[in-house]
Amino acid sequence: MSNAKTIDMKLEVVVIPVSDVDRAKQFYASLGWRLDVDIAKSDQFRVVHFTPPGSHCSILFGTGVTTEKPGSLQGLHLIVSDVVAAREALVARGADVSEVFHDAGGLFHHAGEEGRVSGLHPERNSYGSFASFSDPDGNGWVFQEVTTRLPGRVDAANIAFTSPQELAAALRRAAAAHGEHEKKTGKHDENWADWYADYLGHESNG
Repeated sequence: MSNAKTIDMKLEVVVIPVSDVDRAKQFYASLGWRLDVDIAKSDQFRVVHFTPPGSHCSILFGTGVTTEKPGSLQGLHLIVSDVVAAREALVARGADVSEVFHDAGGLFHHAGEEGRVSGLHPERNSYGSFASFSDPDGNGWVFQEVTTRLPGRVDAANIAFTSPQELAAALRRAAAAHGEHEKKTGKHDENWADWYADYLGHESNG
């Protein structure tokens, strides 16, 4: 067994192959994504950089940045806490988004539209409900609803919330759980901040 040290490797950027940079820029801006960079060094090299709301990973496209065929990138997943609300938000911005669907065979979905069943997952299980859309070149994106992470997927020390509302909801759940904990123990716990942090860590890890 190797004793080599494990180094954090955080996915930072995904390169998107597009045929028309200005058209792609207009599309991703229309989704409400943040424009970080648009730099043209020459006619042969241009870099455009966008970040989806709440994401730690960004996308990059432009001229001279990839040799992949425009539209060849498929299955890019955007994790959301409410797939219905996420779909409605993009539709309101003019995006063409599929209906919400789940897969006939399990939590993940097949390639393309194979195995799609209309509507939310019957039990609305975490990881089980989706909606899809494409950019003008056909690069494919998928919303996936995740409300409870599988064990080990999130380090408790790196809990992230994408909005004040999401953080507030998590704190309310922790407060309710802490109240039940005090009822069971019959003790008032002054160390509630540490208890909340531990609770949220366990919740994020499933």
